[in-house]
Amino acid sequence: MGSKVDSTRESKTGSEIDLMVNYPRTKRNVEERGASKTEEDRAVARRFDKEFFDGDRKTGYGGFNYHPRFWQPTVPTFQKHFNLTSRSSVLDVGCAKGFMMHDFAQVIPGITMKGVDVSQYAIENAIDSMKAHVQVADASKLPFADRSFDVVISINTIHNLELPELVIALKEIQRVQRQGAFITVDAYRTEEEKARMLAWNLTAKTILAVEEWKHLFKEVGYTGDYYWFVP
Repeated sequence: MGSKVDSTRESKTGSEIDLMVNYPRTKRNVEERGASKTEEDRAVARRFDKEFFDGDRKTGYGGFNYHPRFWQPTVPTFQKHFNLTSRSSVLDVGCAKGFMMHDFAQVIPGITMKGVDVSQYAIENAIDSMKAHVQVADASKLPFADRSFDVVISINTIHNLELPELVIALKEIQRVQRQGAFITVDAYRTEEEKARMLAWNLTAKTILAVEEWKHLFKEVGYTGDYYWFVP
C-alpha cells in the first residue's frame, strides 16, 4: 500500500512547519469562553460523544458538519510537502467524522485514506464516502502493522491524552509511518499564551510549552513534523 518512499525525507528529522497555513481561521473570544466553561463541561466534552460533536457549544462544536471550505484549500499544502500521489497512503489519527479524509480523496483521486478515532459516535456518523475506511481505535494502540502508511496525520488529538499515553501515541505514530508524519498540539510560548490556552481548553489533558514539546519529541524519537495550536 502506498507510494515509493523518498529516502531523503525518511531520514530527516522533523521540523516545525505550519501545514495548516491555508486552513480558515475563526475569530475566538477566549476570555468569554474561559469564563463560561466549567469542569463539568470539560468532563462531558472528554466523552467525545454526541454532546461533544453535535450538542451545545459549551461542551464542544455545537454541530460538527462537513464544509469544503476547511480542508479543500488545506490538502494541497500536505500534498506538496509530502509529495502525495494517487499511489500514496495516509492515516488520520483522530479522524472524527472523516471530513479531512474525504477532501484528501477529492483533491488526490485514488489516494488510500484510513482513519481512527476514539469516538464511537464520530465513527458511526462518519461522512458516507469514508464510512468503509474509518474505525474506532485509540491513538496509543494503533491497529496497524509497522510502516503501514506513507504519511500519518494527527490534528489536535494526542494532547487529549495524559502524558504517559501521549508518549505511547507518539511512538505509535512513528511506528506506522514510512515517509513522514505531521501533528498539531496545544502549546504556548509565553505566560499570556498559557493563560489563554488554559482558559480556552476543553479536552486537552497535556498542554506544554513549545520548547517542552520539542524536547519530548526528541526524547521519544518522534521524527515527524509538527506545529502548534494557540488560541
